[in-house]
Amino acid sequence: MRRAFVPVVLAALTSACALAEGARAADTPPAAAWPATRRVDTVDTVGGVAVPDPYRWLEDAASPEVQAWSRAQDACARARLTTLAGRDALVARFRALYRVDATSVPVVRGGRLFYVRTKEGGEKPALYWREGRDGAERLLLDPETWLADGRASLGRWAPSWDGKRLAVTMRPGGGDEAVLHVLDVDSGARGPEAIPGARYAEPDWTADGEGFFYEWLPVDPAIPEALRPGYAEVRYHALGTSPARDEVVRARTGDATVFQNVWLGPDGRYLVLYVARGWSENDVYVRDLRGDAGFRLVARGDGHRYGVTAHGEELLVWTNEGAPRGRLFRASASAPDRAGWRELVPEDPEATLQDVSVVGGHLALVYLRDAASEVRITTLGGAPVRTLALPIVGTATPLGGLPDSDEAWFQFSSFTRPPEVYRTSVATGEVTRWARVDLPIDPAPYVVEQVWYRSQDGTRVPMFLVRRRDAPRDGSNRVLLTAYGGFGVSMTPAFRSTLYPWLEAGGMYAVANVRGGGEYGEAWHAAGRGANKQNAFDDFVAAGEHLVGAGWTTPSRLGITGTSNGGLLTAAVMTQRPDLWGAVVSAMPLTDMVRYPRTGAGRTWVPELGDPDDPRQLATLLALSPYHAVRAGTAYPPLLVLTGADDDRVDPLHARKFVAAVQHATAARADTLLRVEAGAGHGGAQAATEAAAASADVHAFLLAALEGP
Repeated sequence: MRRAFVPVVLAALTSACALAEGARAADTPPAAAWPATRRVDTVDTVGGVAVPDPYRWLEDAASPEVQAWSRAQDACARARLTTLAGRDALVARFRALYRVDATSVPVVRGGRLFYVRTKEGGEKPALYWREGRDGAERLLLDPETWLADGRASLGRWAPSWDGKRLAVTMRPGGGDEAVLHVLDVDSGARGPEAIPGARYAEPDWTADGEGFFYEWLPVDPAIPEALRPGYAEVRYHALGTSPARDEVVRARTGDATVFQNVWLGPDGRYLVLYVARGWSENDVYVRDLRGDAGFRLVARGDGHRYGVTAHGEELLVWTNEGAPRGRLFRASASAPDRAGWRELVPEDPEATLQDVSVVGGHLALVYLRDAASEVRITTLGGAPVRTLALPIVGTATPLGGLPDSDEAWFQFSSFTRPPEVYRTSVATGEVTRWARVDLPIDPAPYVVEQVWYRSQDGTRVPMFLVRRRDAPRDGSNRVLLTAYGGFGVSMTPAFRSTLYPWLEAGGMYAVANVRGGGEYGEAWHAAGRGANKQNAFDDFVAAGEHLVGAGWTTPSRLGITGTSNGGLLTAAVMTQRPDLWGAVVSAMPLTDMVRYPRTGAGRTWVPELGDPDDPRQLATLLALSPYHAVRAGTAYPPLLVLTGADDDRVDPLHARKFVAAVQHATAARADTLLRVEAGAGHGGAQAATEAAAASADVHAFLLAALEGP
């Protein structure tokens, strides 16, 4: 029956889509854009609570019926999006912005510079290297030619300390699954290694370049996908040996909510092991590779996070223990017991410590002050030397360099300033530009400002506004509001290529630093995670109310967008306050808060979001779950949901089920769209041409939906 049924469903959906487009062209209400999606009487009893799930069948990606449904939904969405006014011009504009020369911060190894570069007209970033700053540029790895189908993408990469070899993870498809390879830098030839299970691998080379440590994940199909992270091991691979015989340095934990990863410095002596439970706490161990004593405990999390860098015979320990905004200690590498730690840099109550590195015989400390970057240089003893001069309020990457080299590198950008790579002397503080992105943009008409508003519980929340200098406060502006609100991720004033077409169309852009992020340290993160997740949603709603109350816009001209956890945020506030938004774009969203641990990487998020199998937490998750909050007959705003067909992090089932629920609730209006990117994972389209088309669709949708009276 199913084999015969599938073509009929697909034909019916495609026909209905065509009828809807014809109706729209004739300016008649497109009330029947899609027929009703099949609903089932599935009800789970979880912790004694009955939880209806009428679109459970849409979870099965292998089902021909689900595949047909998804293709038809995508076809309908694209048929509508491609006919929107100005869409073709937007495609051309985004191509001009995406297909330009752009260079990453170089990694220096053995006097060689390694960096990722996108060349003008190229589709994907490629990996290049050169001898010294002034050497001739040489192509090392082009992902477009790695596989015959051109679908490969570059994952993590690490040159050996002598610069002669490169360990790199290559993703054969759009998802996170990867294979680890080794390249000879001079010849570009691949070594015999091809190590599958490298989804989480971050290779760390030994000082002699004869091998590396990495994180390995089994690819056994008998292991349920949701449980695979619990099987992750830390391994050591010696060059020239079979990966099947790699030494297991740290065995699996058996717990999918626990991550393991390692770090090894340039002297190759002290191997640092992190065992993280979610995004709020981790244990740290250290092992002297010159001895055979195994790992020694440096710190046990117990609600705190630690970062460790080995330097000589000492450990530099960054932590939020007793300091939510971070402080720095010094410990003995051979005797790292907590009682022997000495504080080097105390907590700054006005800034959040983000990163610590040793460069040029100094410490480089990256802070966030009101969500913007601040880079401080101190002595190894923590005495202040200088604060790096940054061009404007913006975002700086951590300094890249070597402990014994005066030369360091960083990238800087802001909302209206494209990324630039700078070289600095740690000793003198001199800063010179090394590479920049030349974009066909004019930042002169626009201004960036930071405003503050009060959330529902009185919490003061900051928000960045990017607008024309002469933007009126008469409610006429189309405003696009975004946030993330989880996992300690900070939303900083960094450049986004998608911003300029929006500004050029007269739009205004707003970024709310809602709770759940890391802008103000762990206390800010904790206030928006787990049982406190609603605070992040309340902060976002309050941001929208502020924009309306301040006269910048009206609800009919206020759009919202978010990706991943930000997609959960936008979907949730759409169901909680449908009256406040004129349009919603939710990309790669998590929407079913009851079943999320069962698929993709969902189980790893339990420490951040909560456990639906715990009756005490289920009620909170149900109240937050967008999928379960959809109510028939509600006037929801126009909705565009984007997902990648190969997303193995946030399963596309969340997008499918949410769209089906909203279409049912709104009688399948033509303004509830599901756009599916074939061959794409959680990051969306990899190639510049496909990314430009996706961005143009989003902007055309928003501009049309927020047209206003």
